[in-house]
Amino acid sequence: MNNEPFDLTNHIRSVPGWPEPHVVFRDICSLLEDKVVFRKLIDMFVHRYITAEIDAVVGIDARGFIIGAPLAYELNVGFIPVRKIGKLPGNTISEPYSLEYGQAEIEIQTGWLKKGHTVVLVDDLIATGGTMVAAIKLLNRIGIDILEASAIIDLPDLGGSRKILEQGISVHAFCHFDGE
Repeated sequence: MNNEPFDLTNHIRSVPGWPEPHVVFRDICSLLEDKVVFRKLIDMFVHRYITAEIDAVVGIDARGFIIGAPLAYELNVGFIPVRKIGKLPGNTISEPYSLEYGQAEIEIQTGWLKKGHTVVLVDDLIATGGTMVAAIKLLNRIGIDILEASAIIDLPDLGGSRKILEQGISVHAFCHFDGE
């Protein structure tokens, strides 16, 4: 692999009118299908955090798992899933958040992460920020330090990054798209 800058936007499929007529869906499956592109994507995350002193990578259900698990493996740290409510056994805490048309809830197990641990929080995309902010609130309740909230794609016009910054957490995305 060469060391030239790699533009992810050339490999993200835009799907107009899905799942609703006014939305342009940013499909990361096109990043995952090609073994070279997928490796470069994971390498971009690894290179960003290779010198960070973290205890774990926290990935948000479900596409955050696709990035978070190989990132944790490469960084030689644990991987902690944040899941939809009712999917994790054992002791958990949950946090509700708003969707465009209702409410949802996510949860995290409380057994491994301890007060003072430091993590990177990852997901595929930052849109309105609801899920990421809910995950931040869960981690804050445990006393976890969040180095950064990170994603492949940011849709800054939808305000999610701003909401994350308002939580006192820095945000990083490898590419940005205007609009929805």
